Amino acid sequence: MSLPRHALPESEVLRYVPPVRPVSPADVAARVAEAPRLAVLDDDPTGTQTVKDIPVLTTWTVEDLRWALRQDSPAFFVLTNTRSLSPQDAATRNREITRALHEASRAENIPYVIASRGDSTLRGHFPLETDVLAEELTATGAAPDGVVLVPAYIEAGRLTVDSAHWMRTPDGLLPVGESEFAKDATFGYVSSSLPDWIEEKTKGRVPAGQVLRITVADLRTGGPAHVADQLRTLRDGATAVVDAVGDDDLRVLALAAAEAEESGTRLLYRVGPSFVRARAGQPAHPPLTAAELAPLRAPAPHGLIVVGSHVSLTTRQLNRLRERAGDVVEFELDVAQLLDPARRDEHIRDIATSAADAMKTADTVIRTTRTVVTAADPDESLAISRSVSAALVETVRLITATHRPAFVIAKGGITSSDTATHGLRIRRAWARGTLLPGIVSLWQPADGPAAGIPYIVFAGNVGGDDALADALALLRSAA
Repeated sequence: MSLPRHALPESEVLRYVPPVRPVSPADVAARVAEAPRLAVLDDDPTGTQTVKDIPVLTTWTVEDLRWALRQDSPAFFVLTNTRSLSPQDAATRNREITRALHEASRAENIPYVIASRGDSTLRGHFPLETDVLAEELTATGAAPDGVVLVPAYIEAGRLTVDSAHWMRTPDGLLPVGESEFAKDATFGYVSSSLPDWIEEKTKGRVPAGQVLRITVADLRTGGPAHVADQLRTLRDGATAVVDAVGDDDLRVLALAAAEAEESGTRLLYRVGPSFVRARAGQPAHPPLTAAELAPLRAPAPHGLIVVGSHVSLTTRQLNRLRERAGDVVEFELDVAQLLDPARRDEHIRDIATSAADAMKTADTVIRTTRTVVTAADPDESLAISRSVSAALVETVRLITATHRPAFVIAKGGITSSDTATHGLRIRRAWARGTLLPGIVSLWQPADGPAAGIPYIVFAGNVGGDDALADALALLRSAA
């Protein structure tokens, strides 16, 4: 499929899209009330940013998974953090979780379906993760008939039209293969057409011509029954790609998938954030208000902002935070020192001590050097990222052990995951809603040392330039 190499006006891309077929979240909620539980294996913690009052796990013991299954919720998240892992380690982690989930499901007598949540800009371990999950499901006697790819993220402007994936920019809709995210040192790609992207990522194992395309016309003109019939044609783990321009499109898909699954079709999903909300039967919730935040905020005067993301959007957001919140104190973890074994530990301790002291009188930012350090080999680049992230997390652990913050904001996917799991040692939490419309999730830790400290998960690649400053302003208003 030939796509432009520049942004186009949104009206031009959507010119031939049929009118919306309205579907209420309540209709989906009623339809999936008796459906298998949706277990979302999230490759970083930002997939929770579209939902409200959904359980989140950062560990995957059988007992933790049984706790999640027992909650009165149509879905739950398991934070895998696999986007930060090597392919081998990502595969191992997916196998561990699937086996534990199968055991927990049998113990609770609650069936499940799996959604592997990846990035809406197509970064992550695909097809590795769905391949491994399919193998594990096959071993349990539940081999998937098809893998359904739905990368849309409506609030962030990641839309799929005629099987091509786009991202909204100030200049219009840009084919995602032309974005900065497609140049990722570890997960880079060139194709914006999803069938072509699948052929590219599978190295030709799945030809583009064999991918089932469920278009916006199928969703809006054909409706749930038609799309269910399309899904029933999947066999032997074949792949389908699904358009989405708005939440109603995803709700049509949710109804169709429930119908297909009820008639015996087994589906495995690879999704962006928005499908989870649709499948859970939830509407797009407004952001949390200051009144709702007040009882969640810890009894301390100031909070901690942890910035690990290096994308240009994060840098612009950090610049706007400096302009609008001039009393914020800022500390930099120097990557060169972090990668030097002789200097690393002392540098971490110095920054942590200074930041903990500063947080007594001001909201405090700790961030890594804005210049990205990479290697020629993608695995080496990922290893550098993990090393830097580990240092950032150790700094957070030392800071919060010394001085308890009113809140913690973590900026960046890997940063958010590692900070939650290792820095704050969160095991179980609830995603309580967002600080900004559909893009910045607030977790309420359910146990451990972070209980009582609201944790804000802020992806590196979402929001406008003022989003970080807006999030801080809202948290300050709840004091």
